[in-house]
This record gives sequence, structure tokens and C-alpha cells, in this order.
Amino acid sequence: MKNLFDIKDKVIIVTGGCGILGKSIANYLAEQGAKIVILDRVEEIGKELEAELNQKTEALFLVTDVLNKEVLEENKKAILERFGTIDVLLNAAGGNMPGATIAPDKTILDLEVDAFRKVVDLNLFGTVLPTMVFVDVMAKNKKGVIVNFCSESALRPLTRVVGYGSAKAAIANYTRYMATELASKFSPELRVNAIVPGFLLTNQNRALLTNPDGSYTDRARTIIAHTPCGRFAEPEELFGTIHYLISDASSFVTGALSVVDGGFDAFSI
Repeated sequence: MKNLFDIKDKVIIVTGGCGILGKSIANYLAEQGAKIVILDRVEEIGKELEAELNQKTEALFLVTDVLNKEVLEENKKAILERFGTIDVLLNAAGGNMPGATIAPDKTILDLEVDAFRKVVDLNLFGTVLPTMVFVDVMAKNKKGVIVNFCSESALRPLTRVVGYGSAKAAIANYTRYMATELASKFSPELRVNAIVPGFLLTNQNRALLTNPDGSYTDRARTIIAHTPCGRFAEPEELFGTIHYLISDASSFVTGALSVVDGGFDAFSI
């Protein structure tokens, strides 16, 4: 019987592939036999990751700017020259910045609008533009998978992270929109879903969740108190859901938000 989870030789693009999540996901998928394309702006780390992945599979790193369509088009040419096709796009590029958050002693009146705009651009347009550029290859193949990276803050507004939450809520809507758009206009085998991770400790949120001595902040303790699993997630706990979403095991799943949050969204007092 066919292995529905087989992703061997699939050509998978990971934007933001040099981040904590991107690197760990890329390594996992490489171990499953997929061919990996890392897109990121950090060349030194990217080249190191490319060499690491090439010990396991065929891998390619390309410097990119997810907000520049011309650069993305050049990336696409290089990918097609190397691998000939694109099967999967993981839109993992994203992030936050202090000016788009509201500090405990501040209000919405203190919001830095330019920072808010940059966070929306990076998270929303940093997903929309790569999708626009790479999806035409999938459309020609009549098959392909896109997985967007959403957030717990898209499901319910979290205090302080107004810019990031707004952008990720837009990605949730965009994911559902694109599921219908691609299936109805190109092929029902073109699928778009999103993973909704719970709380992980990353370089981007470490200052919010840990003190200089490594202990948890009050915010971190509150998050854990509202997480039935009683802890933060580990990056590897996302691998199974991503593997499922990009494999034929999920061939009838599109427009879905796959929540991996230790029960945070189910918690109520």
C-alpha cells in the first residue's frame, strides 16, 4: 500500500529558513528525503545550513528579500535551474519588533505606526509575495502545497502584540481565501493551509518571556498557566503537523488552520 506520508524528492522551499524554526524544520524534512531550498537574507548562516543539509539530501540556499518580487523571481529561476520544479512552499518568514508592541506602561496611543507597518509588511506581504511568485510553477503542475505560518495571536487577541497579531490574523484569512482561489481557478490538487503554533521560545520573543538570568517573566508564567500541557512547545513538535500537511495524507485538507498549541486556545477559566 502507498505510504501517504512519503515526501521523498519533493522540492520544498522554506522562507525564513535561517531562523530557529526554519532551520529545525528544514533539517527534519531533509531527513525525510525531501530536496530543500532555503530562502533567507542572512548569507553566512544560510551557507552553513546549506552545507549541513547537503549531508542529508540535495539542498540550495539563496539570498532573498520576501518583500521584493524581483528578487523572488530571480530565486525562482535559480530553483528551477537546479531542481526543475517546486512542490511545496513553507512561508515561515516573519517576525515582530518592539515599536509594534504595547509595553505594560504604554497604551495604543503610543504605538509606533511605522513599526506596525513594517511588521504587517514582513508577516503578511512576506507571505503574499512569495506565494504569488512560486505558485505559478505549482499551477502549471496542477499540484502543490502551501503552508503559511499563523499564530495563536490570530485566533484571539493577545495583550501587547497588536501589530504581529493583526498581521497573523490577516494570514489566517488569506490562507482560507487562497485555498478557494487556487482550487477553483487552477487545480483542486493545489492546497493551502496554515500551521498555528503555540508558544515557543525563539530569538524574537525571548526578551518578552525570559529575564536576563533565564528565569521566566510574569508573561511567560501566565502563558504556561493557560496552557493545559503546562509548558512551552519545542520546535520538533511542529514537524508532524507540517509533514502531514505537505504529504498526500492530507490530500482532502485545504483552507485549514492546524493548531499546535498545547491546548492554549481551548483553555477557559
